[in-house]
Amino acid sequence: MSLTEASALEVAKTASIAARGLATLSNTSRNAALTAIHAALSDNKDAVLQANAKDVDAATRAVENGDLSHSVLKRLDLRRPGKYEDMLAGILNVRDLPDPVGKVSMRTLLDDGLTLEKVSCPIGVLLIIFEARPEVIANIAALAIKSGNAAILKGGKESTESFVAISNIISEAISQTEVPNSSIQLVKTRDAVSSLLAQDSFIDLVVPRGSNDLVRHVKENTKIPVLGHADGLCSIYLHEDADLATAVKVIVDSKTDYPAACNAVETLLVHPEALETLLPAVAESLIAKGVSLRCDEQSKTALEKKLSSTQAQLLTASVDSDYDTEFLDLVLAVKTLPPTPSPVAAVQAAVSHINIHSSKHTEAILTRSRELAEVFLREVDSAGVYWNASTRFADGMRYGFGTEVGISTNKIHSRGPVGLDGLTIYKYLLRGDGHVAGDYFEGEGGKRWKHQSLPI
Repeated sequence: MSLTEASALEVAKTASIAARGLATLSNTSRNAALTAIHAALSDNKDAVLQANAKDVDAATRAVENGDLSHSVLKRLDLRRPGKYEDMLAGILNVRDLPDPVGKVSMRTLLDDGLTLEKVSCPIGVLLIIFEARPEVIANIAALAIKSGNAAILKGGKESTESFVAISNIISEAISQTEVPNSSIQLVKTRDAVSSLLAQDSFIDLVVPRGSNDLVRHVKENTKIPVLGHADGLCSIYLHEDADLATAVKVIVDSKTDYPAACNAVETLLVHPEALETLLPAVAESLIAKGVSLRCDEQSKTALEKKLSSTQAQLLTASVDSDYDTEFLDLVLAVKTLPPTPSPVAAVQAAVSHINIHSSKHTEAILTRSRELAEVFLREVDSAGVYWNASTRFADGMRYGFGTEVGISTNKIHSRGPVGLDGLTIYKYLLRGDGHVAGDYFEGEGGKRWKHQSLPI
């Protein structure tokens, strides 16, 4: 790994060359590099956390001055209990996954001696642009190397000290392995982004991880395919028949486990019959965790009847924009759905709201009914759709991917948490023996296709 301020063209070219070399390495060699990275980051934990503390201190002052959001500060801090350990575990989890390269997903006999295979292969060169989240460097280095891709990383200025410390450690670790050193490159200069986004001849995929403004800027300023999401506007629908204990547990976890995460719930949709039976207990538990509720008129009126005057102070009247807002904080928008003639119609009303207002990230339904849950799971148009489970499960590590480069709300190539499979594409391998297309035609003397599926 090299901290470089060389021209974007040179960075992209060297990454492309490295990608070709990396793609030919054995899984054993790629795994050895991940083992080395894990050991180096484990041995140098104190140095990384000292560097991170400098970033956090500077970010804290920026928050106090109104120049930085609390959510960015929370994402920046590697000293949060378990965060560094999760980063290290992610490297080994990725290492221990099956090799994603060279997997045959289709084998067809076109004719005697003519066999077609569909085989997974690396994408090539990834450009990852991220804000805060210094652990992203280790996550992406592990995923890129394991999947045979080269990666160019550009971090935000708020994580510079952490960025430099982690990158130097990974650079030294990689230099002792067979992985080409320029397989993972980092750039620090802010003006490098625009130049890198122009390198569509050498960079194959851009993954922006950060604010809406960052993602939109990337999408509007490159011809390179972009994989990512602009918002994490997640919703939960509370149906009238939901189990109360389940509802409280799932909603509280979805909102408070890590409010600054993109998979934290931002909107709670409530069946009108649940306003007095289920919502009060949910609201009490949320308020106990410091969550303020932005309620529509119906839910606010219902809660004011049930909550204490002190609890009611955390209720405010919602406005329309609240249902299109990613708060990334201890704030939750609550909306009562209109009365409907049937339970299925109620679920479909929730689906309609979600499909209009959601960022297509992750949504959940709370209900005892499998039938209603299946309607929701089938009709919601998001990357993740859950039944009786927290939206916080939308995560590469929790999905068993080891870690992830980000969450994709795209409808092409990869969707949801993007792990190893999301960083591979495929190619078709055809093996013949002097076969030519002109021999295959209808009529006398023409050969016929067999198109016979073969075991994989």
